[in-house]
Amino acid sequence: MEKQISFTDLEYGKRRKVTKREVFLTKMDAVLPWKEWAELVRPFFPDGKRGRPPQEIEVMLRMLMLQVWFQLSDEGVEDAIYDSYAMKSFLGLNFAKGAQVPDATTLCKFRKLLHTHGLQKTFFDQVQEVLKAEGKQVKGGTIVDATIIEAPDSRKNAGKQRDPEMHSVKKGSKWHFGMRIHIGTDPLYGFVHTISATSANASEVKEAPNLLREDDEVVYGDAGYCKLDRYVTDGKQRRYEINRQRGTFQRHYGNSLSWQEERILERRKSRVRCKVEYVFHIVKDIFRWRKARYKGIAKNLDYAYLTFASANLYALACFG
Repeated sequence: MEKQISFTDLEYGKRRKVTKREVFLTKMDAVLPWKEWAELVRPFFPDGKRGRPPQEIEVMLRMLMLQVWFQLSDEGVEDAIYDSYAMKSFLGLNFAKGAQVPDATTLCKFRKLLHTHGLQKTFFDQVQEVLKAEGKQVKGGTIVDATIIEAPDSRKNAGKQRDPEMHSVKKGSKWHFGMRIHIGTDPLYGFVHTISATSANASEVKEAPNLLREDDEVVYGDAGYCKLDRYVTDGKQRRYEINRQRGTFQRHYGNSLSWQEERILERRKSRVRCKVEYVFHIVKDIFRWRKARYKGIAKNLDYAYLTFASANLYALACFG
């Protein structure tokens, strides 16, 4: 998609300061494989031979990603593009030549088209090819972890009930209602290679085998994944570097030499395992995805594919 320079671009080009939003969008624009993603959508996209001419696929993809990165509703992202010069430039629209922002209904239908054909998962797999081309795809080991995504617990609706696919779970002293996103990342760069989703009350350690690859020889995880080897049934021999529960070993051995050596080993495990926490930092603090956007686990899993694909590319752009 070619972007044409307008008088507004010339005017804004004389600014002394570039906003953080514009810097962020410039980075993401440079690393996302727009052409490859557009070709993946094209076989399922209307050809325009009947009815109203469709929007450009890349414009719709860019609008969808703005919604993911800034946590906007369909109507909200439409209004934000009209208001924000940075977002308008990111879409490549020229209002002087009659270009208009796709409306909220068009975006909703486009997202449903992607969900129907499972294209969000295909986009995530395409990012793995980008990482491979950049020499950043690491095999042989996996860090497993999970995070809770809250869901609305209000019953003020027609059915007078909460989302039936979401459940409650107690973490620490606090109860959470929603779903759990499970990820597997490589232990060198921390890029996510596998994602799954369950209700919040599903066991982390029982879902973890679905995150492992056939060639993984070592697995890292926090204390919630103790005895993970009992649930892995593929017959592969792996080394499980799982952190012990804090204080358990020390209670048995006090401040002995065994405890001092054990603490050194635990620190080594943590130095590797902590890479997965930065992925959650990007998703929850930068992209601000802390609450479920849709009803049901399947739609939120599709949203997770786009979010974590973006997190991989954001980490590649900033630290690759």
